Amino acid sequence: MYNRTEIASLLKNQPIGEKVTVMGWVRAFRNNQFIALHDGSDAGTLQIVVDPEKIAATITRRIGFHACIMVTGSFQSSQGAGQQFEILADTVEILGDNDLEKYPLQPKRQTMEFLRQKAHFRMRTQTFSAVFRIRHAVAFAVHKFYNDRGFYYLHAPIITGSDAEGAGEMFRVTMLSPDKPPLNDEGKVDFSKDFFGKATNLTVSGQLQGEIAALALGKIYTFGPTFRAENSNTPRHLAEFWMIEPEMAFYDIIDNMDLAEAFCKYLIAYVLEHNATDLAFLDQRLKEEEKSLPTDKRRELGLLEQLEFVVNNDFVRITYDEAVAILMQSKPYKKGQFEFPVEWGRDLQAEHERYLVEKEFKKPVIVRNYPKDIKAFYMRMNDDDKTVAAMDVLFPGIGEVIGGSQREERESVLIDRMEKSGIHPEEMDWYLDLRRFGGAPHSGFGLGFERMVQFITGMGNIRDVIPFPRTPGNAEF
Repeated sequence: MYNRTEIASLLKNQPIGEKVTVMGWVRAFRNNQFIALHDGSDAGTLQIVVDPEKIAATITRRIGFHACIMVTGSFQSSQGAGQQFEILADTVEILGDNDLEKYPLQPKRQTMEFLRQKAHFRMRTQTFSAVFRIRHAVAFAVHKFYNDRGFYYLHAPIITGSDAEGAGEMFRVTMLSPDKPPLNDEGKVDFSKDFFGKATNLTVSGQLQGEIAALALGKIYTFGPTFRAENSNTPRHLAEFWMIEPEMAFYDIIDNMDLAEAFCKYLIAYVLEHNATDLAFLDQRLKEEEKSLPTDKRRELGLLEQLEFVVNNDFVRITYDEAVAILMQSKPYKKGQFEFPVEWGRDLQAEHERYLVEKEFKKPVIVRNYPKDIKAFYMRMNDDDKTVAAMDVLFPGIGEVIGGSQREERESVLIDRMEKSGIHPEEMDWYLDLRRFGGAPHSGFGLGFERMVQFITGMGNIRDVIPFPRTPGNAEF
């Protein structure tokens, strides 16, 4: 058993003068004497001071970039600039050599695209280790937020026979032969012979199952992987991603918006408090990146400033009608600079959402009361019979980060919406039962976990905030 101490523990407890053992990977080795060592437990590195007279030259020649070493020595306050503490090494042992002539990463700045191609090594870089520590912190904060407010965590199924979004872009789950599947009398695949006795898919949402639980337990949330077979090769889309989906009985659309705003602010505030060093590094990284950009392409606020601004200011709340009116009065619209058309009845595109957030209000925006024809069947009809009680939370640089609604609790209205959406009510009889027997007003939303992590870290591509991205043509590891 190794008698090892993590770097984070040493920096916290500061056992000056004690002999300690650390293990980690080399970030730098300067002047054949100073090692910058990291072990993943902290955002920074710990300086190791090597005495060439104590450590054999055969060992020091092997202390290369990202080599893995074990060091035993005295923990001391540093006399040099740039670090507060250091270890005066008595012994250095190589745990894992690294041949720099063959190793794909080099001790220099690498592009994000290159690191995606070498994703099994990218977590070793300072950027990605910071991103994934923050991802952990956001995940922990999700559970803390809901637990502290009396919500119950529900594990929704990953394999489902329902398409909650009604989009049809789902991955099929089957044990049938792809070459000679059984056919029914109509010549179509007979899924009654499949493993589950029916057609099943990977879930796009845990919402429908969440409604079952909310109408019994009051307040629940799901947090799990979801899947979308959408052939979108963009910096905003993944085929496998994680969603947080709370469902609450006795919440209307206003309650829903209040919870969504409080939730977003809590996650950001938690990371600001607990991951300050990682955020400071990412903030500086962004500033360095933007030096090469034209002035009009740079952020108005730095990463830290933007996060603090979101936490400390109320979100703007507008209706879809107001959003369309604002967009139609905007300069980009009048000059024909929007790629997608703006008119009542069309869904807002990312460019429209970002204009509202980044140019018009310069704050996160919640848009509500969308046209019924562009929203899902389960969203509650408003009294105007044209719009539904839906809401989207829009963030700068990201666009939509939350989508939700008050759910339709009236059986007759829900049946009408199903039929007009091409959904056979008898296929979701259990869902209608929730309205027939002890139904209640209820609401919920879904937050795209990766989009929130992307906003908090300032990363430009959603593939860089999930450890193993699944995208069209890519399912490595």
